Amino acid sequence: MNHNQKIGKWGEQAAADYLLAKGYQILDKNTRTRAGEIDIIATLEGLTVFVEVKARTSRSFGLPEEALTSRKLKHMRAAAGIYAAEHEIDTWQCDAIAIEGVPGQTPSIEHFENVTSELE
Repeated sequence: MNHNQKIGKWGEQAAADYLLAKGYQILDKNTRTRAGEIDIIATLEGLTVFVEVKARTSRSFGLPEEALTSRKLKHMRAAAGIYAAEHEIDTWQCDAIAIEGVPGQTPSIEHFENVTSELE
């Protein structure tokens, strides 16, 4: 596993821990669909939430959320739509969680809800 993969796994675990602390139930992680991978699938009060996690150890390449391009958001919505259809889920949204920090220290976490709602 290379450095970026290790940071990605660390970020995904930090995001999952954050969601659990907020009352979400984690259903699955790293789920593949024909449109791409979904980092985390969680539920909260009957709402299924598909979560994209972006983690950075520094701002050299910008803020983590800046990696959420419209192309990435469209792929995210497509993957979530496929999963939702296959699992007969009617109520869902796509969220993003931005993680900044380094493994071994408490990260900074920002949760962006319903990030694909503005897409055409």
